[in-house]
Amino acid sequence: MKNFKTKIMGIINANEDSFFKNSRFYGSNAVLKIEHMISDGADIIDLGGVSSRPGSIAVSWEEELNRVKPIIDLIYDEKLYEKVKFSLDSYQPKVLDYALNRGFSIVNDITGLENDEVCKIASKYNAQVVIMHMQNNPENMQKSPEYDDVIKEIDTFFNQRIKKAKNFGINNIVLDVGIGFGKNLQHNLLLLKKLEHFKHFGYELLIGASRKSMINLVIESTIEERLPGTLAIHLESIKNGASIIRCHDVKEHYQAIKIQEAINNVEIL
Repeated sequence: MKNFKTKIMGIINANEDSFFKNSRFYGSNAVLKIEHMISDGADIIDLGGVSSRPGSIAVSWEEELNRVKPIIDLIYDEKLYEKVKFSLDSYQPKVLDYALNRGFSIVNDITGLENDEVCKIASKYNAQVVIMHMQNNPENMQKSPEYDDVIKEIDTFFNQRIKKAKNFGINNIVLDVGIGFGKNLQHNLLLLKKLEHFKHFGYELLIGASRKSMINLVIESTIEERLPGTLAIHLESIKNGASIIRCHDVKEHYQAIKIQEAINNVEIL
């Protein structure tokens, strides 16, 4: 199986209701934060204009574009896309089209290419696509999620969506099992433990568990207190096959990953 270089995807949110308030930025403040993330070791910046936390309600594409457009324009004007790759966390075709036309190169789709129009736009720009698994939708996904076999069902989902992507000419694919998206604690832990299973597809695996509520279900903690748990999950994910880590705390992840790599690469005398 192919091994991929570990990459850090830093999170920037342009909406008031993202679950972690320290990830919310606007206009020039967002650009300043992006520049800090780049210097801290980010390889990718993932911009989002709509919350996908449990219970969140979707907004119109016009509202979403209104939120992310000023940041996309500044990224484009300052040519920041020449320093790192930019990803848009969206499943709205018109919003994605705007971003991909202005320096963005990754579509991070929590619906896993459900919409054919998203497929067409990704193909048009030859964009990399993150196919994420989610049971139901953000508004109701955490209301007693159930699976007969969570590994098998997500494997089947990936198989179907990879075929769909290829039918639209999309070949640059990343898979995301969707930690916390229609999964209970047991599902999340099992997916993390068995993550290596999904390497058989031959694509990069992305994990994003940054400060998520599953940490609180293991040990009671506020969102602000969950960095240690986040690092534990993400380091274990890398060990089990993940190569893209989506996180709020880039500097801390960079240090932790470099230490992990140093231990793995040391020569035994």
